[in-house]
Amino acid sequence: MISSAYFPLTATIAVQILASMAVVTVPVLAPAAAATVGVSAGYVGLVVAVIYGAGMASGLVSGALVRRVGAIRVSQLCLLSCALGLWLAATAQLPLLALGAALIGCGYGLCTPASSHILSRNTPPERMALIFSLKQTGVPLGGALAGSVLPSLVLLADWRAAAVFVGIACIVVAALAQPIRARLDADRVPGHAISGASLSTPLRLILGDAAMRRLSISSFFFASVQLCLVTYLVTYLTLRLNYSLVQAGFLLAMAQASAVIGRICWGAIADRGNPQRVIGVLGCAMAALAAVTAAFTPDWPGLVIALACAVFGATAIGWNGVFLAQIARLAPAGKAGEATGGALFFTYFGVLTGPPVFAFMVEGGMGYSMAFVVVAIPALISGLVLLAGSSHHQSLADARHIRDTN
Repeated sequence: MISSAYFPLTATIAVQILASMAVVTVPVLAPAAAATVGVSAGYVGLVVAVIYGAGMASGLVSGALVRRVGAIRVSQLCLLSCALGLWLAATAQLPLLALGAALIGCGYGLCTPASSHILSRNTPPERMALIFSLKQTGVPLGGALAGSVLPSLVLLADWRAAAVFVGIACIVVAALAQPIRARLDADRVPGHAISGASLSTPLRLILGDAAMRRLSISSFFFASVQLCLVTYLVTYLTLRLNYSLVQAGFLLAMAQASAVIGRICWGAIADRGNPQRVIGVLGCAMAALAAVTAAFTPDWPGLVIALACAVFGATAIGWNGVFLAQIARLAPAGKAGEATGGALFFTYFGVLTGPPVFAFMVEGGMGYSMAFVVVAIPALISGLVLLAGSSHHQSLADARHIRDTN
């Protein structure tokens, strides 16, 4: 049964890599695109906000869409939407670029609920956190691909050609998924209704369940820490420690690479123990590492700073797979996609609000160090809350798995 989980895992991780690459394409190409579009590269933050705002909305309807047309078809729609969004952005027309960002976000919002539906049906319970964590490595891998491939394409052609290239890659992966659709979409219900109520169903599912509600609210604060790390670490290191851009960029890359390893390790540990306890520990650990980062001074040894950045990345960027697996584990039978869409509404809201709040604190005179401490506090509280309820939470999850498999 374990080997059978790797077939759908391969399909879902390929979709995740391309969808993540499409999202990261926007900030990677922003410096080159700014002059052509006629706006400052600093406005890329607004474009990213549009992407995740659209992702919040599409994630809510993804569960109903999965039930009607199937998770593989939804994954294909995800990639088609990302491709169209990139091609609209490549026109360099501001209104079309904004529409393109919304389409990329809509596609990205569909990706994870669809994959959760597939993996929850094809993964043995004792390997759930590991398989979900392996799938989530597609997020940093997609970002790494965008960061390594796209600058070279810009040099060979221009930024528009690079955006078109990623769009074509999305279409290719969508086409490659077609032969497996009959097998993995066999549970679709063609007559399933999609209405305005579909938007509220995932939220009602999450808010009506205490265990999933705690996890989802915690994900808001964890995602805020994650995005603040990714967004501001390079600037912080260059301003506070006088690191060069290359040195600071290397430490951010190290944090991202550690996240790939971390996601796999945390998934394996969670499958052998208590997933909520693992998530709680990661919440406390990312808060502690945020405080350590805030204490950096130029007198600190470079090796210690590098190690701290690596552990910060492994915790603050590495928690997602265990979180998604636990949401799928707690969801009612057949509703993993809807539950994931509802949970990710809170996660993406943290993505949207974390960096702007951090920037507001910095610009308000608080400074980067104190801002890192402030965003760490609710993550620490959330981690402690999850740890306090972990024993009851695990018993509940086990009971639901026994119920759903009988």
